[in-house]
Amino acid sequence: MRDAAIADSGPLICLARINQLELLPRLFARIFVPPEVWKEVTVRGHGHPGAYEVSQVTWLTLQAPDPQLVKPLNILVDAGEAEAIALSQTMDACTILLDDARARKIAQRLNIKQIGTIGLLLRAKRRGLIEAIRPHIDALVENGIYIRKELIDAVLKDAGERPPRQMGQP
Repeated sequence: MRDAAIADSGPLICLARINQLELLPRLFARIFVPPEVWKEVTVRGHGHPGAYEVSQVTWLTLQAPDPQLVKPLNILVDAGEAEAIALSQTMDACTILLDDARARKIAQRLNIKQIGTIGLLLRAKRRGLIEAIRPHIDALVENGIYIRKELIDAVLKDAGERPPRQMGQP
């Protein structure tokens, strides 16, 4: 049984930029997006890469979190992340889709299952939805998305794909 996901803007934008947004409904039974995340991506992000693609999907469910849960989170992370974390606190069997390191630490402290864009690609490969992760990571980097080299190497190794050779190495 696939669980539900609550999306922050980062993974939505990243997957849209590399034309892999449709992996989400194949990985999760339902995908929720808080109002602030929707605004970040489709309203304030209008005209930016990924905004149009996200605005066109029919499988995202807009869901507002409890404002009392959002309030203390607003001092720690941005508004979209605060709403996504707050919403995750009230939903059973859900995974939060987060890339921001600070927001991920907070979700971890609250015992919320989480996964980032690179983890989503790894999960998609393991489920046979994509053949390789490397082309998608390359596409993210080509689209201006920063990914730590150590993370790339670890994920490629975990996926059974070889990391790129370094200068001077055979």
